[in-house]
Amino acid sequence: MRVLGIETSCDETSAAVVRLDAGRPVLEGVVILSQDVHQVFGGVVPELASRAHLTAIEPVVDRALAEAGITLDGIDAIAVTAGPGLVGALLVGLMYGKTLAWSTGKPLIGVHHMEGHLFAPALEDPTFAPPFVGLLVSGGHTLLLDVPAWGAYRLLGQTLDDAAGEAFDKVATLLGLGYPGGAPLERLAATGRAGTFVFPRPLLRDLSGDGPNRWNFSFSGLKTAVLRAVRQSTDLDADRADLARGFQDAAIEVLVEKTAAAVEELDYPLAMIGGGVACNRALATALRDRLGGRIRVAVASPRLNTDNAAMIAAVGAWRLSRGERSGPELEPSDSLPIPGLLSPAA
Repeated sequence: MRVLGIETSCDETSAAVVRLDAGRPVLEGVVILSQDVHQVFGGVVPELASRAHLTAIEPVVDRALAEAGITLDGIDAIAVTAGPGLVGALLVGLMYGKTLAWSTGKPLIGVHHMEGHLFAPALEDPTFAPPFVGLLVSGGHTLLLDVPAWGAYRLLGQTLDDAAGEAFDKVATLLGLGYPGGAPLERLAATGRAGTFVFPRPLLRDLSGDGPNRWNFSFSGLKTAVLRAVRQSTDLDADRADLARGFQDAAIEVLVEKTAAAVEELDYPLAMIGGGVACNRALATALRDRLGGRIRVAVASPRLNTDNAAMIAAVGAWRLSRGERSGPELEPSDSLPIPGLLSPAA
């Protein structure tokens, strides 16, 4: 079974071919085209993103099929991101996927973008499977999930304000590192001195109790603390690396401690980190160190942690194997709920 995946939720146009082999997704080809135009504006401009997807979608799909060495005749279904994301950007991929499905008579499967991130490590690690705790950290989302089985997800916690990736980008902008800022901030932080700037660890104290924010995150206050430190600096050039280190240490400690506590409480043998911020090597290293090698930490390679169609095709193949299909009424949504979400007490 082969599935063509299409991803256009934000500012990457991506297509991929994934084959399901004995229940395991095998990547046969993936193309990811990033839109550099947004660097000029310091963030994604939705209208420009949609226009760029319109231009790129057909050649990207053609290239992915060529990389896999097949044509559309060799595809069994088409999986496309239905949300969440920028509605205009999602619409481009969804309408293209619908058209392909209708014109070829092949099944269409709408996929939740964040469920895709959960599947990403399975494309490289055949042993990766539930149960596990998933930490999904990107520019638009920060989610802590209990994953007892594929298709069954329990939301433990989420950000109450800004996403982790958005915080990294905004702090990078404050430090003059440009957009996107995650990678340059990580490189700069590696040269900074630990403890020179100590920023708050939001909601970390809630972890020891049973309150509503035990597993939740917050990054707006941390961003404000960095802003104040930048404004108070008398020599920003000298302080820049130490400020980056202080921010990164604070953000990572909160993410790591809450994830590790969830893994230990659920007594799972596996944790995973997914989403764009999972490309931060310091985050993965800190979680592995915190768990002391007792629990495996799975992180996909950087190209499969950014927005990509391979993870969308992997979810689509799994859902197709269960007999699932989407109808022509499928529409894009910027707030699509995760499918199979269990109640907290389930």
